[in-house]
Amino acid sequence: MSDPETPIQDPGLLRWALGFLLVGMAWGLTNPFIRKAAVSYTPPKRAILEDPRNGIVKLWILKAVFAAWDLLRRPTYAVPFLINLTGSVWFFLLIGGAELSLTVPIVNSLAFLFTVLGDWLADGKKVHRDTWIGMAFVLGGIGLCVHSKQ
Repeated sequence: MSDPETPIQDPGLLRWALGFLLVGMAWGLTNPFIRKAAVSYTPPKRAILEDPRNGIVKLWILKAVFAAWDLLRRPTYAVPFLINLTGSVWFFLLIGGAELSLTVPIVNSLAFLFTVLGDWLADGKKVHRDTWIGMAFVLGGIGLCVHSKQ
């Protein structure tokens, strides 16, 4: 049991950096896999969706519910989606203790960098020279943000 008089210690730079990296990876690496699974989804035929007595609103709601149900039952969609959601939980834990003006740009920038990597892993997309240059600028921007707060 901790003493209420004992101040909470800062987790340290390494732990913050690891947290930022994990959230960026969870968001960025999973996006291409989620997209790939969603694009390849073809809805199965369902009699209830063909019923002419359905109103437009009811039909729209049923289609949305069935699409969500079908996608979440597919591991190629569900696993990256759950990892992505886990990254969101980690993010909210981070912003509870880290400085908001650093956390948001760093995590979102890292998510962009990991999305490029995820596109290469998921679809074999070639990373062009201009993208590499942009990624270097993003890393430089992260460094400037961190340096400005010291």
